[in-house]
Amino acid sequence: MTERNETLAELSTEYQDTIPGDLRTSHSFDWYLDELYAEPKVARSAHQRVADMFDYYGTEYDEEAGVVEYDLAAEDPLGDGENTFYGRVVHKAIHEFVNKVKSGARGLGPEKRIKLLLGPVGSGKSDFDRQVRRYFEDYTRREAGRMYTFRWTNLCDVVPDQDPADDVVRSPMNQDPLVLVPLEQRKSIIADINENLDAPYTIRNEQALDPASEFYMDRLLVHYDDDLEAVLSNHVEVVRFVADENRRQAIETFEPKDKKNQDETELTGDVNYSKIAVYGESDPRAFDYAGAFCNANRGVFSGEELLKLQREFLYDFLHATQEQTIKPKNNPRIDIDQVIVGRTNMPEYREKKGDEKMEAFNDRTKRIDFPYVLEYEQEAQIYRKMLRNADLPDIQIEPHTLEMAGLFGVLTRIEEPDTGTIDLVQKAKAYNDEIDEAEDVDVRKLRDEADEKADIGEGMDGVSPRFIGDEIAEAIMDSMHRSRQFLSPLLTFNHLEGNLENHGSIAAEDFDTYYRYLELVREEYKERAIEDVRHALAYDVDEISRQGEKYMDHVMAYIDDDTIEDSITGREQEPDEQFLRSVEEKLNLPEDRKDDFRQEVANWVSRRAREGETFEPQDNDRLRRALERKLWEDKKHNINFSALVSSGEMDDEERNQWIDALMGQGYSEEGAKEVLEFAGAEIAKGEMED
Repeated sequence: MTERNETLAELSTEYQDTIPGDLRTSHSFDWYLDELYAEPKVARSAHQRVADMFDYYGTEYDEEAGVVEYDLAAEDPLGDGENTFYGRVVHKAIHEFVNKVKSGARGLGPEKRIKLLLGPVGSGKSDFDRQVRRYFEDYTRREAGRMYTFRWTNLCDVVPDQDPADDVVRSPMNQDPLVLVPLEQRKSIIADINENLDAPYTIRNEQALDPASEFYMDRLLVHYDDDLEAVLSNHVEVVRFVADENRRQAIETFEPKDKKNQDETELTGDVNYSKIAVYGESDPRAFDYAGAFCNANRGVFSGEELLKLQREFLYDFLHATQEQTIKPKNNPRIDIDQVIVGRTNMPEYREKKGDEKMEAFNDRTKRIDFPYVLEYEQEAQIYRKMLRNADLPDIQIEPHTLEMAGLFGVLTRIEEPDTGTIDLVQKAKAYNDEIDEAEDVDVRKLRDEADEKADIGEGMDGVSPRFIGDEIAEAIMDSMHRSRQFLSPLLTFNHLEGNLENHGSIAAEDFDTYYRYLELVREEYKERAIEDVRHALAYDVDEISRQGEKYMDHVMAYIDDDTIEDSITGREQEPDEQFLRSVEEKLNLPEDRKDDFRQEVANWVSRRAREGETFEPQDNDRLRRALERKLWEDKKHNINFSALVSSGEMDDEERNQWIDALMGQGYSEEGAKEVLEFAGAEIAKGEMED
């Protein structure tokens, strides 16, 4: 029992630590003014606060891509990396979103626009939107993100017909206390605090009080003979305001309902019928500020599947964006301050795109394309995250499994290249920053060509990560049922192929194309499996070092137009061109590109020498692969390939060494046996064909 009490005490302490120190403390209006002069950012607008939030959790500039990566998305510090985002195009989309918010923070125009996240299903739009809301909640709980609102007190002392239940009334729109000051006097305060502001924007606030607060202010000013100080001192308390999605405070998510039952009051609020009998229908105190725009004030409005709403229903967004007001039925306009985010999928966007009646709505929209990931290794990270966040059975994911699944996904999303110099798989490798076959490819040009060719943009169509993730999950369970403690690419391919036509989001006209892509991925995996087996069967560090040093000696002599001493006879001789080409051809380097490669390797060696590092051919990825392949060619004739595909017990000492070598590359024992048989059969078949 004692231990349990200690645990509860610890939990209570931890909970108290998460609550802002002044959350339940009320302050005077004078106190708030002092806070503003000390820290003007307290009075930021919603766009300014959200913009600062992204920077608060950390940033890193990707100079090559020209985008800022925000730790909020790239690292997820609050969730220990559980909700990270992957892929250059995705981080570019996030970068564009934040740029629009930051432009809005400076009053450049985007503050009067809907930030519309457009992308295919499963591209991460909803996850990012949810991440923004989650971090905004956390940010407003911290000192750096604090904001305040106010409440009216002791109203029954002054307003004769005030319901005793409403003696204390919180600002219905959770407005900043600054709006209590008349506009002319407020401008003077804002001018003063902007002089102390250290930010790339200026504080602005020209909002009017909401109708209910204006009603109370008018009554109180009459009572106190227009003495504003008396009103603020006797009837206003300033309180900390924290965003909370569950309580619908400064964060609101809005989902489309049945088109026939859509009502604008869901957005703008409606009459509070329980108060009509007390105050009367036209009294501003009888209005219920429960609309989505009201709840989102000072924070983030999130509209899910926004373009599924009826056209007439979207008209409310015109005032909410351009004029930053809402117009409830039979009530005055109400000023709002919020970042309005919408999400939509491709079919709805295509439908509305050409609708002339949607011109005004489209003009008030800033579209941010949220495409699928186009780097297959980054796509594989999405699947790793999925497995990391799940209760994964005791099963090993074999090398290349997730990468090859990711490659299939990417092939369905990228446009066929027009250049004729590379094929689709090579283009995917170029996007993945691989430099073998695609080293001379202009990736930027490829992207530009693809964007022109695509309907909206490259990566906006294709297979969803959800589909591939589901098939990986099915393959894992299939492995468990078969008592296989490993998941291999081969089994994953079978599940992808077997369920393509059962997935509702894949169009029938794409089936044949996607089957062809699966075959391309199988072929790529075959090459990788053979490469792993080559490495296991023929890898010799000492021999690779010797061959690497010999290669570099001959390369330097070739570049310097010099001779080299023969290691056996001691005589000077010309660089051995046949030997050099025997290495370079293992990288499929044509004759006309040999000089570039040799100079590249020579420059790499020179850089290492300047940095005081010795030459190690294993440290240069391309040279290492070339030397490994050459060593394989030299040794393969002495390898018994029939042993690789044997179905008998693997008690042969040499085969066990091969398995151990593959396990050193990350394979499980059973997975090593499978890849040995698979690659061995392919190698044996190739040898027979040769």
